[in-house]
Amino acid sequence: MKQVVHAACPHDCPDACGVLITVEDGRATKIQGDPGHPVTRGFLCGKVAKYLDRVYSPDRVLYPMRRIAPKGVAEKQRRFAPGQPGAAVPTQAAQVWQRISWDEALDEIASRFRSIIAEFGSEAILPYSYGGTLGALNGASMDRRFFGRLGTSQLERAICSAAGEAGLISVLGVKLGTEPEQFVHSRYIIAWASNIHGNNVHLWPFIEEARRNGAKLVVIDPYRTRTAACADWYLPINPGTDGALALAMMHVIIGEGLHDADYVAEFTLGFEELREKVKSYSPERVAQWTGIAAEDIRKLALEYATVRPSVIRLNYGVQRSDGGGMATRAIVMLPCIIGSWKEVGGGLQMSTSGSFGLNKDALTRPDLKPEGLDHVPRTVNMVELGKALNTLNDPPVKALFVYNSNPAAVCPNHNEVVRGLKRADLFTVVHEQFFTDTTDYADIVLPATTFFEHKDLQAAYGHYYLQVSDQAIEPLGECRANVEVFRVLAERMGFNDECFNESVDEMIDGALASSNPWLKGISRERLEREGQVRLNFSCQPPVAGYQSETPEPFLPFAHGNFRTPSGKAELYSEAIKAQGLDPVVEFTPPAESRHGVEKKTFPLELLARKADNFLNSTFSNLPSVQTMEETNLLEMHSADARRRGIANGDTVRVYNHRGEILLKARVDGAVQPGVVSATLNWAKLAPGFRNINVLTSEKLSDLGNSATFYSVLVEVESVKSSS
Repeated sequence: MKQVVHAACPHDCPDACGVLITVEDGRATKIQGDPGHPVTRGFLCGKVAKYLDRVYSPDRVLYPMRRIAPKGVAEKQRRFAPGQPGAAVPTQAAQVWQRISWDEALDEIASRFRSIIAEFGSEAILPYSYGGTLGALNGASMDRRFFGRLGTSQLERAICSAAGEAGLISVLGVKLGTEPEQFVHSRYIIAWASNIHGNNVHLWPFIEEARRNGAKLVVIDPYRTRTAACADWYLPINPGTDGALALAMMHVIIGEGLHDADYVAEFTLGFEELREKVKSYSPERVAQWTGIAAEDIRKLALEYATVRPSVIRLNYGVQRSDGGGMATRAIVMLPCIIGSWKEVGGGLQMSTSGSFGLNKDALTRPDLKPEGLDHVPRTVNMVELGKALNTLNDPPVKALFVYNSNPAAVCPNHNEVVRGLKRADLFTVVHEQFFTDTTDYADIVLPATTFFEHKDLQAAYGHYYLQVSDQAIEPLGECRANVEVFRVLAERMGFNDECFNESVDEMIDGALASSNPWLKGISRERLEREGQVRLNFSCQPPVAGYQSETPEPFLPFAHGNFRTPSGKAELYSEAIKAQGLDPVVEFTPPAESRHGVEKKTFPLELLARKADNFLNSTFSNLPSVQTMEETNLLEMHSADARRRGIANGDTVRVYNHRGEILLKARVDGAVQPGVVSATLNWAKLAPGFRNINVLTSEKLSDLGNSATFYSVLVEVESVKSSS
């Protein structure tokens, strides 16, 4: 029997692709993009196009496993006995894993949790999850119910986007932006810290259509990405200085009278304070920070303000520095002062996720708590996992439950994270699809489904289409979805709340039962029938003079409608002031930068960037995907390499006071002088079993308490030349 099932890619990407999975006799035999999806339009990125290799990988975890050797022992080789895919019987002498039943695993977890709670209290248990899936149910639903009912420590999930989101919301009040479909109408497109080719590929055809119609593509990025190589104008910028560039652009725009005075007067708050602030950010002054010539800053500002419609595709790289929230805030002000929100093809896109308005309380049930709990459990920032595992007391963290994440790879200050994970008294459970860096330190590993093997509801942060992702195949081996794991754990812990018995369909229905008017008319049955449905923007004012067969464009702020306390775009923010920050906007060089207070410690700025063909640490273990990405490289400018006697291909030691890593030098001009770059990889797949996060810090950003992966200083020295 052959059938084609509609699904949606749940991985941490703005595109949330519509997917068609061909199933024959119970086995998935083909994956392709859904041509009916108006944004993703029938094609997939290179990594998801190879997804059958992931689902049917011989390295899948298929059964519950118990560790029977010291943590970390012999896991580096990742070799398993022939003919036993996922059975985790290592070929090395010291056996690491013992296959156990689900009942044994659940009983052990419940027993350990009860004993920890009895001795230390429930806050000694810490859940740890993030973006392994963005499905509404398997991302955040039954898990939140379980840990809330248990009364564990809460997790501040701020590692990725919190600083940027805080900056965006401080101006707009909500995470909304320009539709990707509207980019075809743009005439001036700025890709700001946005490697569209690498991590937002379905926007590219709209940009190419706009360019065929005469649009100009400008790329601002400290690294010469694939997208930068395709640009009409590439502006390399020093890491962490994007906020200064935006302030200089506003200096020129306002100084030349190119702002939209009517829009500013009606729909913004604090323009006069902004006008005064930007006077001190001249292109000449800002050029010293950014590395961009003053004449180029002036040209960029003038073109952006006068070639219309102009749009900015802003991505999250900007906010991964000390001042990342303020930098995002400054950039988001730009379309507000030139009034480009009024235009089809104008505005800015960073995230569209604020549009969906699902009933998250129905999914997560924040009202659940243990009987007799008289306080809100403490919150632990996921960025500071190393600190939490090694120094937190009253109570200490005695149990860690990891799902949808690989902290031993993705967390900053890797050495401290590993030191904590190695603790013999830490009981660690990992729910995973593969034996990752984090499972190296787990006591129990539980097998997890892929999106082929469960049903979910899928929103997006790069477009406005909602989807149901249908289950295509039965779970392999004994894999279980997040929803089911936390459902049975609740039963083991004796929780009899009715919410733990809700079916997946009932949970989807609950999520759609929202007061958000844009969900009107969108039901689970309709999503199952149509595959994907655009949010219902019929209550928005019509776009004057727009005539097309395509849906009317959504212009979220054409008539104001900002969701800030004032109802206007807040160029001056009392909320920002209350945090002890400049209520307008300011730029301070990151402490770990060539212009910062720690500049004398180490001379080179490191970009610990994302790989083009992996997704954070996901996909990096698959051979078919590994062939698309050369890893374990340090990219350098020739001037920095020459000064250190480093030749292309040399093995180099990259180090700072937090750690060191050995990489192969690539002297290729992808970065400017004073900057080096390396990509994230699994530690167990890197030289010395360390990845680039041995160099990054747990320091938090100015807004949002987010990670500062791109504010890092290092030194580099040659070890030996490659043969």
